Amino acid sequence: MEDEAFSNISGKAISLDCQTHSSFCREFTVSSPKMSIGKVMVYTCSVWLIAYAVFFFTENTTVLSSAILITLTGMMLHIHFVKVDHESLLVIGSLGIQVSSSYASGREVTTFIEMSRIKDIVINEAVYLNQIIYYLCVLLKEPSEPNVVSSVVPLFQSSKPRLNCLAKVYESCQDILSNHNENKWFFCGHTFASVTWQM
Repeated sequence: MEDEAFSNISGKAISLDCQTHSSFCREFTVSSPKMSIGKVMVYTCSVWLIAYAVFFFTENTTVLSSAILITLTGMMLHIHFVKVDHESLLVIGSLGIQVSSSYASGREVTTFIEMSRIKDIVINEAVYLNQIIYYLCVLLKEPSEPNVVSSVVPLFQSSKPRLNCLAKVYESCQDILSNHNENKWFFCGHTFASVTWQM
């Protein structure tokens, strides 16, 4: 899978890596492009040049020190909370799925969903800006009402891969989970109101 070319909804290249740990355990990792040093330098220089221009006319040194602090703080916040290097989906047929996001700073956020809470996994559609996009999501059920969808968990929200990449993950998930879960795994063309898509 890693040799096939994939892209996100913006047309930027991403990569998909699939690792089979056992017959019922498989891990999918979608990697986004690394942070561009050139863009960081352009933004930083732009802010500093504007600050220097203001300093030139006002002779206020606070402007320069504020510009340095703002750019450094903004950069640290961006790599720690916004820029995701890769997202992974670990599927364990008899236990559940683990969703992880690794940020550029090294911070990692992990969520585990037990198999008993999973109703279905679907490829859903949603309106994103001025286009229709597809995304992979997990439908969670109410323990007291197994036939009711309580919430929707979108996968790969940061990398936003196109349908061809999602289809690869979806098909592999079918192979693993169809043997360990009585749920039906299907393609869904309806948008659920409870989905919150990260812009």
